Amino acid sequence: MIIMILQLLIVLGALWVGSRYGSLALGAISGIGLALLVLGFGLKPGNPPTDVIYIIIAAVTCAGIMQASGGMDWLIQIAEKLLRKHPDRITFLAPLCTFFLTVLVGTGHVVYTLMPIICDIALKKGIRPERPCGVASIASQVGITCSPIAAAVVAFVSISNANGFDITIPQVLMVSIPASLCGLMAAATASYKRGLDLDKDPVFQARLQIPEQREYIYGSGATTLDKIIPVEAKRAVYVFLAALCVIVLFAAVPSLLPSWDGKALKMNIVIQIVMITAAALMIIFCKASPKKAVAGPVWQSGMVAVVAIYGIAWLADTYFSNYLGEMQSMLTEIVKEYPWSIAFVFFLVSVLINSQGAVVVAMLPLAYSLGIEGAVLLGVLPSVYGYFFIPNYPSDIATVNFDRSGTTVIGKYLLNHSFMMPGLICVTTSTIVAYLLSMLIF
Repeated sequence: MIIMILQLLIVLGALWVGSRYGSLALGAISGIGLALLVLGFGLKPGNPPTDVIYIIIAAVTCAGIMQASGGMDWLIQIAEKLLRKHPDRITFLAPLCTFFLTVLVGTGHVVYTLMPIICDIALKKGIRPERPCGVASIASQVGITCSPIAAAVVAFVSISNANGFDITIPQVLMVSIPASLCGLMAAATASYKRGLDLDKDPVFQARLQIPEQREYIYGSGATTLDKIIPVEAKRAVYVFLAALCVIVLFAAVPSLLPSWDGKALKMNIVIQIVMITAAALMIIFCKASPKKAVAGPVWQSGMVAVVAIYGIAWLADTYFSNYLGEMQSMLTEIVKEYPWSIAFVFFLVSVLINSQGAVVVAMLPLAYSLGIEGAVLLGVLPSVYGYFFIPNYPSDIATVNFDRSGTTVIGKYLLNHSFMMPGLICVTTSTIVAYLLSMLIF
C-alpha cells in the first residue's frame, strides 16, 4: 500500500509540475513519471492513446487548413456581426458564439480572435467586460464535449463501445449539447449583473483619471469587419461543414459503413479519413497554404494537445492498469452506492491535467472496470472540464490580457478569479442536466 501511494504521488507530482510549465511540458514531464514507474518500480507500461492522437492530428490539420484559407476569419466575422447587432445582450450571446465555434472546429483555441472583440463591444456599451469575457472563456472549453470531432467525444464513444455500452456520437451530442447550453445560460444569468457597473467602479474610474490609461482602454478597438473575405475562404468553410455532416451521418447510420468479416469500419478511422480528405480538398480548391496552416495557432495548439495527451494518458494508464484490482476493492462500494460520485474524480483529474480528452482516455476505462453503467458515465461527461479551477489555461490567461478595462482578473489569492463562479455554475448545472437526460434516454 505504501508503494502504491508513493507511485500515485509520483503521478500527481508529474502532472502538477507539468501544469506549472504548461504547453509541451505537460506531456514531456509526464514522461519522467512514466520512466520512474516503469524503469524505477518495474510497473508494466500501459497503452499510449494512439487512436485519440490520430483523431486530434486529423481534426486539427483540417481545422488548421481552414484557418489558413481564411475560413476562420469568416466565422469570426459572422459572430462579430451578431454581437455588434445586439451589444446589450453580449453576456448571453458571447458565450454562445465561443461555444459554437468550438463545437464546429473541435478545439477551444479558435476564440482568441473573438475575445478582444467581445471586450471592445462591452466597453463601448458600458458593460463590465468581466461579465461576458469570463463566461465566454468557459464556453470555449465547454464546447469540446459537444463537438463531433473532439477527442473527448470520440474517445468516450470508442471506449464505451469496447466496454459494452453501444452509443454513437450523435447520441452523445443529444445529451451533452442541451446540457451544456443549460449550464452556460445559468452561468451567463449569474454573470449578467456581476460586479460593479463601470460607472460605479472606483478602481476603474481611478484608472480613467490617468490619460495614458484612458487612451489604452478606449483609444483602440478590435474588429474583423474590415477584412475582405475571399470566396475561397467561404468555400473552405463549406467543405469543413460538409465533412462534419458526413461524420455525423456515418455515426448516426452505421449501416452505411463498409464491413469486413462482420466488423464495420470504426468511427475513429472514419473521422480520420474524412478530415484529411477535407483538408486535401481545401488545399486543392480553396487556395489554403499548408505552410500557413502549420504556422497558425489552431494547428500548433492541436499539436501541443497531442503531446500532452500522449504523456498524460500513457502515465495514467500505466498506473491504473497495474493497480486495477486494488482500485476496484477500494472504490466499488462507493460507486455502487453513489455511481454519480465518479464526477468528482473526473473533475479533480481535469484540474490537474488541463485536457478533457486526456481525462476521458485515462479515467473512463477505470470507471467501467468499477462497474459503473455507461448511461451514468455519459451523464457525468460535462464534469471532465475542471481546469478553469486553477487559472493557468491559455484561453483564460489570454482573456485576462485582452480585457483592457482590467475587470477580468486572476485574484490575489489565485482561486478568486473571474472564471471560478461561471465555471462552477456551468459545470454543476451541465452535469446535473446531462445526468437527468441520460437517465431519461438510456
